[in-house]
Amino acid sequence: MTEPAIGRLRADGATLRYEVRGSGPLLLLIPGGTGGAASFDGVADGLAADHTVASYDPRGLSRSPLDDPQAPQRVAQHADDALRLLDLLSPDRPARVVGCSSGAIVALHLLATRPERIERVVAHEPPVVEVLPDAAEHRALLARVQDTFRRDGPMPAAAVFAAGLRRPGADPAGARAATGPPPQATARVERTMADMPYFLGRIVPSFMAYTPDVDRLEALSDRLVLAGGADSRGELPYRPAAFLAERFGTELVHFPGGHTGLSTHPAEFGELLREVLSA
Repeated sequence: MTEPAIGRLRADGATLRYEVRGSGPLLLLIPGGTGGAASFDGVADGLAADHTVASYDPRGLSRSPLDDPQAPQRVAQHADDALRLLDLLSPDRPARVVGCSSGAIVALHLLATRPERIERVVAHEPPVVEVLPDAAEHRALLARVQDTFRRDGPMPAAAVFAAGLRRPGADPAGARAATGPPPQATARVERTMADMPYFLGRIVPSFMAYTPDVDRLEALSDRLVLAGGADSRGELPYRPAAFLAERFGTELVHFPGGHTGLSTHPAEFGELLREVLSA
């Protein structure tokens, strides 16, 4: 794997750690969960063959610390962070953006609010559950997760969250395997565990309560690729992408693996991503 150039960027209330590889038009990778920039390690080199690839740790994760560790988190502020990176690394040209999971929610907001800075967005399983007709059921799930988090701590809350994401009748062991990337290194696992309370306590309740501007996204759907995992059909994170693709009359692109196919099938995921970006 090519060693990336590491940079740090001051944002409003945070310092963002980012990585850059390759040359060519900018491709910004927005991670989900607690994976940070490292979640793209398996695909970044391949994408850097024809792009300047930038990935980063979102604000609040251990390598992108907040000035105020208790600061509330909002999708709009995270999208502003992504915009700052676009303005830094591609000030004169629109960029391509890939977002996964909570990072895909950020990508959708960025497209809706700053379309002049975006050439194309690939949004893989953005859990914007508020667009679904049974959104009230999922609000109840989030309330259970938060209650468990406050009462019992992050790991029991993570188990409740994972159970709520999988489709009825799915194998629980398989669902647990799909809730996070496989361990790549001790340091990465330690970061993931250290960032779990922040993710469950601050990101999940805020981001999954977010309602995208569906009409605005529909008007921009020629620049938007909605994607789901081939193995996660019917699971909660898959359903909003499928719902929006049907509403917009666009194709739902299926990537290999499930919600974390980026980590479980990196070679195949990266190959399809290059095809989608060049289409």
